[in-house]
Amino acid sequence: MQNLQTKYQKEIAPALVKELELKNVMAVPRILKVVVNLGLKEAAHDDGVLTKAQTKLSLICGQKPKLCRAKVSIASFKLSKGDPIGLAVTLRGKRMFDFLEKLFTIVLPRVRDFRGVSPTAFDQRGNYTLGITEQIVFPEVEFDRTEKNKGLGITIVMNSTDSKHNKRLLELLGMPFANAQGKPFEK
Repeated sequence: MQNLQTKYQKEIAPALVKELELKNVMAVPRILKVVVNLGLKEAAHDDGVLTKAQTKLSLICGQKPKLCRAKVSIASFKLSKGDPIGLAVTLRGKRMFDFLEKLFTIVLPRVRDFRGVSPTAFDQRGNYTLGITEQIVFPEVEFDRTEKNKGLGITIVMNSTDSKHNKRLLELLGMPFANAQGKPFEK
């Protein structure tokens, strides 16, 4: 099976140049990075939660996560400045394409009642954000050892600000979008 990165370079990028009628090859939409976020509200009071989440996220992404701390104190959330509130992993290059290939082919079809991802989840800069409610859809996470199921936020950052071009890029890479009526995707 062909790697997603080589498929992009050899097939998808030249196809996008023709399809989008781009005059400059550097204007082809490409993925710059993938950011995976995990929020941990309990980590401020329990260090065990933090270490377990770090090991799970490093298994999922293949890279050690960065610890995110609170910038300000919020009394109503019982949060002090400097408390750990989440983990983030930024993937680039080969790890990014390997993660996306796993996400498109293995993880998303394992999501319960999956009918395709939303085609309207692009922000103003053309980046796509996807939320996964359960970590157990990743094959690296063992269901028996999971005490509390946590969700992940995945943001795919692209160089183009045109969401139509970026959507077409993700379609060609294999992202299973739902159609306008919310019906299941078709391959």
